[in-house]
Amino acid sequence: MPLAIDVHDLVKRYGSRTVVDHVSLAIEQGRICGFLGPNGSGKTTTLRMICGLLTPDGGGGTCLGHDLVRERDAIKRQAGYMTQRFGLYEDLTIRENLEFVGRVYELDRLKERVDGALERLGLATRQGQLAGALSGGWKQRLALAACVLHEPKLLLLDEPTAGVDPKARRAFWDEIHAYAAQGITVLVSTHYMDEAERCHEIAYIAYGELMARGTADEVIAQSGLTSYIATGPGADRLAPKLRDAPGVTAAAAFGATLHVSGPDRERLLAAIAPLRTDSIKWTEAPPTLEDVFIHLMGRAHDNAPGG
Repeated sequence: MPLAIDVHDLVKRYGSRTVVDHVSLAIEQGRICGFLGPNGSGKTTTLRMICGLLTPDGGGGTCLGHDLVRERDAIKRQAGYMTQRFGLYEDLTIRENLEFVGRVYELDRLKERVDGALERLGLATRQGQLAGALSGGWKQRLALAACVLHEPKLLLLDEPTAGVDPKARRAFWDEIHAYAAQGITVLVSTHYMDEAERCHEIAYIAYGELMARGTADEVIAQSGLTSYIATGPGADRLAPKLRDAPGVTAAAAFGATLHVSGPDRERLLAAIAPLRTDSIKWTEAPPTLEDVFIHLMGRAHDNAPGG
């Protein structure tokens, strides 16, 4: 498949701080790429450079076949960008917001397009409601409807399901996969591990640096982590004894069990050895995406002033 996004060595600085540090990303048409990383890691800045809202200080490439720097307006016309915070007018109705967006894009068949978006995203019966009166899940649907009204080839979604209940999140992701099946490329930032696993591929960025790239299984395999699960009475209470132990990058309770991981098998085994008892059983298990991301965060250097 042709590449919808093909950018290399993107750099963005604010004063002395490098927010995005030589990030390269290639995504095929019709693929869903999850963009993950801690807060302040440069995800939003990268999304804005890709869709033409920000000019990179270094690097370049193409988006939808258009030059990232010289053809920003052409990229904007073919991309839909959903911001972290609800960005539509709360004192307008659902329909009025979509009609406004359509006029901004100078769309033909405006009524037909708005009617179609309302029906597809289940908003038709609520079209007369003020946007400000909607719950988080319905605002999310409205924001997505506005993003796709002009029939973009690329969707850039910045933490679109933050604060939304699980049922609404699942419905949202079903819709995203339906768009991808139509050939629309999706780059979506998220903090939810279950959402990352629903993506075709993922990219992990920490403090401006791209640290991992591939499918979820590939990223886990490339991490080199070893993980063990402890079960038995009080196993979940052992986390404080292991979090700062040599060779341990993550130790977290999951219900009544404890999940421990680290990059060096021998050091990890040495760390848990004193906690082996007749009542606590330790079993090796595959590492999770969460284990990998905690490990990567530990390796990353905070680029905030004084970090």
